[in-house]
Amino acid sequence: MLNKKQKTMLIRILAGTACLVLLLVFEHTSVLDGIPQEWVRKAILIVTALTGYLVAGYDVLLKAGTNIAHGQVFDENFLMTVATFGAFGIGSFTEAVAVMVFYQTGELFQNYAVGRSRASIAELMSIEPEQAILEGEDGSLTEIFPDEAEPGQTIVVRPGDRVPLDGVVLEGTSYLDTSSLTGESVPRTVRPGDEVISGCINQNGTLRVRVSRRYEDSTVAKVLEMVENATSRKAPVENFITRFAKYYTPIVTVAALLLALVPPLFFRQPWGDWVYRACTFLVISCPCALVISVPLGFFGGIGAASRIGVLVKGSVYLETLSGTGTFVFDKTGTLTKGRFEVTDVDAVSGDAAALLETAAHLECYSTHPSAEALKAAYRDSVRLSDMGTERERKDGADAQFIDSNRVSDAEEIPGHGISAVLDGERYLAGNLKLMKRYAVTPPDKAGQAGTVVYIGKPDGTYLGAVTISDTVKENAHEALLGIRALGNRKIVMLTGDRKEGAEQVGALLPIDRVVPELLPQDKVTQVTALMEESAASQERRKMVAFTGDGINDAPVLVTADLGIAMGALGSAAAVEAADIVLMDDDLAKIPKTVKIADRTLRIVRENIVFCLAVKFLVLILGAFGIATMWLAVFADVGVCVLAVLNSMRALRAA
Repeated sequence: MLNKKQKTMLIRILAGTACLVLLLVFEHTSVLDGIPQEWVRKAILIVTALTGYLVAGYDVLLKAGTNIAHGQVFDENFLMTVATFGAFGIGSFTEAVAVMVFYQTGELFQNYAVGRSRASIAELMSIEPEQAILEGEDGSLTEIFPDEAEPGQTIVVRPGDRVPLDGVVLEGTSYLDTSSLTGESVPRTVRPGDEVISGCINQNGTLRVRVSRRYEDSTVAKVLEMVENATSRKAPVENFITRFAKYYTPIVTVAALLLALVPPLFFRQPWGDWVYRACTFLVISCPCALVISVPLGFFGGIGAASRIGVLVKGSVYLETLSGTGTFVFDKTGTLTKGRFEVTDVDAVSGDAAALLETAAHLECYSTHPSAEALKAAYRDSVRLSDMGTERERKDGADAQFIDSNRVSDAEEIPGHGISAVLDGERYLAGNLKLMKRYAVTPPDKAGQAGTVVYIGKPDGTYLGAVTISDTVKENAHEALLGIRALGNRKIVMLTGDRKEGAEQVGALLPIDRVVPELLPQDKVTQVTALMEESAASQERRKMVAFTGDGINDAPVLVTADLGIAMGALGSAAAVEAADIVLMDDDLAKIPKTVKIADRTLRIVRENIVFCLAVKFLVLILGAFGIATMWLAVFADVGVCVLAVLNSMRALRAA
């Protein structure tokens, strides 16, 4: 749909076109032959031409005058004004009106295309919440601006409202529509204890949320800031076009002036022919096709990425991504879930469920991540075996699967594990040191990845072992395969994890190289070495991209040619340092964004080659008098419209 300004422009174009049609009728038919006075016929032509010219292009004349007054002489408005004035001067009324009408038609196409490309990014701007409902200590509700709320205060989010601030749900269960931030169409369920991020829409239940960050530090504020700054970081190709237009326009203006003056003054050629050629030359030379279509292509690419939940902070990063040949990934929280899960239960008796129940109860008082993983695994196993019973239907809340009354005399042994009495019998749960301390002899699992919790008794009886480790994200394999499918691109994993765990993840994923046991500064050293290695290689794509999520990844994200951060669960430091942000942490969107970047660069290069080739060809024809003003209109407006339409293809998501 056209906006008000575009509709006005369309009306002006139609009015100018009507005058142009009248001119063509007057010039090529005998309609005016019945008027005996020559000056009357001439006046009718001039009035019709001026009417169409001014209705269609008065704003071009105003812009040209304003820019000249401010010292900005050489632009497309100046070229159009001089060229059409020259056409009027030599009596080519039809060509003068045609140039202005078609030029404005091209401008309308450009405005519409820019509006389309802005639409997907403008959608992000609508995520800004207008108000927050603050709950007072007495339970009263007050509407405030989001930036007035402080961390620790409680806000109420009603059904249909946008979550105004980041926080933690205190009360209520609901579905959140996160599509405006993450591109994910499936609503996310939130319950008490879950984190919620600002900018999402609460779909059904009322939520009480404890604010965790001030508005200026919230997710929505950071996203809006990054969107506002996205177009300020131009790609090298865009900078080249800007510099090119800066020098190109004055050069062709001087060339047109020489073309109009030199042949008549020094070679006694007819003034009319050479002024006409110079005007044609000016119309052809207008660089608006390049100046508009190239940034429009990049803007379309940024918009396409935002539609799939990927925030690109500038067109320069699209160009860098397209030229990336090495993708480096952090492990914990990026390729893996970043939380412990039970991955193996080895029971001597063969009853894995019983061993898991014993381990979970022995660890019932511990808050260690390994203990939490054991309890979660036991809870899930009971849910699966007891699905549909009364205790599983307690309003969606976790039932009390673990009965702590069964456990007594629990003793934590630092650096070893725990000893406790379960159902009147003492058990041990811990590492190999604890087993050796009580003369329990378990099988050797030293080379096994993950943390091994051995279960035994003080009398030397070995019952089994539970292995706990970080697990690979469901979409990590798909993402890395997607990157491999894009061509000759290398995948590297850097991690601070020990060798066994790192190699286990490396074996599960299509990774070319795994470097374990790294400190944060070691990761910077590794990425720097990869950048030097890539720059010295013969590969066409020489850039190195790093993907991470933690605070300790921020230095590496800044060091790499391109930093990609996880926006949903990643640290604020990582998001701030990165050049591209995955708003829903979906790694599978990296290859999709690479495809968008590759297509955007291809479209931009197509536009540059096409525009320059047609321009220079028709410029030469115009200089030799072969090209008419009509061909000049095509070389300017026609080429511009075609380039803009080609740029709009970048809007399509991969």
